[in-house]
Amino acid sequence: MKQLLSIFAVALLLVGCGSSNQNSTKQAENKTPANPVDYGNTITSDELKEMLYTYASDEFEGRETGEPGQKKAVNYLKEQYQKMGIPSPLSGDDYFQEVPLQKQKSPEASLSANGSDFEQFKDFLIIGSADTQTIDISNIVYVGHGIDAENYSDYKGLDVKGKIVLAKAGEPKDENGNYVTSGTTEETKWSSGRQSLSSKRNAAKDKGAKAIFHLEPSLFQRYADYYGAVAASGQAGRISLKSNEASSMFVMISETMATALYPKINEDATAKTIPVSLKLDIESQSENVASENVVAFIKGTEKPDEIVVISAHLDHEGVKDGKVYNGADDDGSGTVAILEIAEAFKTAADNGHGPKRSILFLHVTGEEKGLLGSRHYTDNDPIFPLENTVADLNIDMIGRTDPKRTEGDRNYVYLIGSDKLSTELHNLSEEVNKKYTNVELDYKYNDENDPNRFYYRSDHYNFAKNNIPVIFYFNGTHDDYHQPSDTPDKIEYDLLENRTRLVFYTAWEVANRDNRLVVDKAESK
Repeated sequence: MKQLLSIFAVALLLVGCGSSNQNSTKQAENKTPANPVDYGNTITSDELKEMLYTYASDEFEGRETGEPGQKKAVNYLKEQYQKMGIPSPLSGDDYFQEVPLQKQKSPEASLSANGSDFEQFKDFLIIGSADTQTIDISNIVYVGHGIDAENYSDYKGLDVKGKIVLAKAGEPKDENGNYVTSGTTEETKWSSGRQSLSSKRNAAKDKGAKAIFHLEPSLFQRYADYYGAVAASGQAGRISLKSNEASSMFVMISETMATALYPKINEDATAKTIPVSLKLDIESQSENVASENVVAFIKGTEKPDEIVVISAHLDHEGVKDGKVYNGADDDGSGTVAILEIAEAFKTAADNGHGPKRSILFLHVTGEEKGLLGSRHYTDNDPIFPLENTVADLNIDMIGRTDPKRTEGDRNYVYLIGSDKLSTELHNLSEEVNKKYTNVELDYKYNDENDPNRFYYRSDHYNFAKNNIPVIFYFNGTHDDYHQPSDTPDKIEYDLLENRTRLVFYTAWEVANRDNRLVVDKAESK
C-alpha cells in the first residue's frame, strides 16, 4: 500500500513539474526563430468579414461618439479581447480609457466696455465653449497682430499671463513687401484665414493669456451669422475635448467694438497696455459627453517598457435623418484589422514567440470630431510614456479602392508619414512589404502640403506631432465616404486581408528588431 502511494505521489510530482515547466518550455521555444508567416496566415478574409458585418451593422447605430451605438461598439471590442485572452493595460477587466468630452454650445454672454453695451453675435462672439465666469478688468494688453514666430514676435518683452489681450488681423510686411515671418510674398499661417485665427489663439494660450479679443473683419460676419443661427436653433455645437487645464478664451469682435476698445487699432501695431473698463458675464451652456478609448496589451518579453502602438478609430457618423451611417470602410475596416492583428500576436505569444517589445492595441474615439481620442491619449493621459513609444501604425480605411486611382495594381495601399520622422521605419516598411505581401505602396498623399491634408486628418498625427514615428495606412476616399452607403458588402475582403497582414508584419519587425527605431528627422517643438 505504501509502495502504491509512493508511486502515486511520484506521478503527481511529475505531472506538477510538467505543468510548472510550461513557461520554461516556451522560453526554450523562443530560442528557435519564429516564422511570422505562420501567424500572419491566421489573418483571414473570412474572419475579417464576419467581424465587420457585426461591427458595421445597423445594430451599432453608426457608432456616434458618446451615443448608445458607440457604447455597443466599445463593449464589442472589449468582449473580443477577453475571448482572445488579451489583457488590458489598465486595472482588472477595465479596457476603457475614459475620454472627457463636451458638446459645445455658445455661452450666454453680456459685455460692456468703456460705458457702451455690446451685443453677442452682432459685436462679439465667443468661439467654442467657455466656463461660467465674470471678467471685470481695467486694462487690456494690445499685442498688435498677435504673432509669435521665431524671427518676429508681438509678444516680445510683454508679460500677458492671466491677462486679456487684444489683437488684429493680418501680418505686417517689410519695406520690400515681404511678410515678416517668411521674408517672402507667400502668405503664412499668420497672414489670413482660419489658420491665422488658430495660430494667434495658440500664441496667446502659450503665453498664458486668459483670453484674446481678436479683430478679423473678413471673417467676423460669417462666423457671427453661423454661431448665431446655431444658438437660435438650440442645437449643440461640435464635440470637443474637455481639458482640465485652463485654456485661453477666444473672442472675435467687430470693428465697432475693436475701435471702442482702442480707437487707433487700424493705424497702430505697437504693443502696449491700454486702459479700458470692460466687464464680460458668461454663463456656460455646454454639456458633458461620456466616451472612451478601448485598449488591450501584450507585454514584451525582452523590452517591455518600449511600446509599439497599433491604432484605429472606433467611431463614425451615427444616424442622420433616420439613416444609419455604418462606416464599414471608415473605420470598421481598421478596427477589425487590429483585432485580427492582435489575435496573430497572441497566437505567437501562446506558442512562445511573444514580441520583444510591448504592443498596445489602441481603438480611439472621437476621430470624426477632430482626432479627440488620440489627442487625449497623447496630450492628456498617455497610458505609457510617450518617450517610451517606439512607433504608431495607424489604420484608417483599408477595405476599398480609390476610384480616382486609374493606374497601378488594385492590390495597393496609400502610405502616409512613413519617412517623416524615421528613415529606418520607412526602409523597414519597404523591406517587409517586399518580403511578405507585395502590396503596391503608393505615396501619392505623403505630403504635408497635399491639399487634402490627409497627413493631419487621422489619429497618427497626434503621435507624429510628438516626434513618434508613424505610418498611416489608407485606401483613399470613394463615393460612399461619410455616406450611409459605406456598408460591409462593398468591402473587398481579399485586399483587406493582405493590407492587414502588411500592418502585422511591419509591427512584428518593429517590435522584434534588436534596436529601437532611430528618430533622425525629429521636428523642433
